[in-house]
Amino acid sequence: MTGLFNIGQVTVYSYATLIVLGTLIAALYTKWSAKRELGISNLPNSFFYMIFIAGFIGGKLFFYLQDPLLYIKNQSLLLNNFSGGFVFYGSFVIIIPYVIWFLKKQNFPILPMLDILAITTTIVHSIGRLGCFLAGCCFGSPTDSSFGLVFPTTHTISVHPTQLYEVTLLVAIMCILFIIKNHQQFKGQLFLIYLMLYAFGRGVLELFRGDDRGYIIENTLSHAQFIALCFIAIAGYFYYKFHNQINIRSTNT
Repeated sequence: MTGLFNIGQVTVYSYATLIVLGTLIAALYTKWSAKRELGISNLPNSFFYMIFIAGFIGGKLFFYLQDPLLYIKNQSLLLNNFSGGFVFYGSFVIIIPYVIWFLKKQNFPILPMLDILAITTTIVHSIGRLGCFLAGCCFGSPTDSSFGLVFPTTHTISVHPTQLYEVTLLVAIMCILFIIKNHQQFKGQLFLIYLMLYAFGRGVLELFRGDDRGYIIENTLSHAQFIALCFIAIAGYFYYKFHNQINIRSTNT
């Protein structure tokens, strides 16, 4: 992993630094948007601390589950928690139930907050992927194209910089969400569109990944692609349901 700088005997890693930076910017955006759009001025810092912890646990857990036998046989690797090795979808599936529980407990509007958090997620995720790029993890498959880059972890082999591809995808999704926000039809729309767009894009990006991802169907359907298909199906169902309710109300009026 790439070290950003050293303080005495302590190395500050670029990956961890960008994750923390992305989390800070995302938290500031969430607080600002919640106050401006929903009048929520008491969103506590503990909310973001717990999201960070939930994301850390979920990301590491799903990373271990990609090859559980490896970590059962080499339990010392379980302690190597700060040197990369996170699965975004693992973080996501742990964070969302916590967020919904918290918002419900505090009587905050769930769907409007999820719309804000959809944009928040693109912020922290895109910055985090820049950390992956600097760390040389999550790299792509070998390529002879002009896009190819050599990372220390690829041993002089030129590969697709899939980290940058994903940053581009996330920034594009963020821009789309901001555009749709001005013409939003129902609460929760931005969140559902985010789920479907990212899941589709991530499924395509998996075709260019070169690191060991783990497969549901060997060399055909990766874990991430399977989860992406599930998210598309679930989000598509709720999008149709909410959009149909809008049409019914319009017809009745």
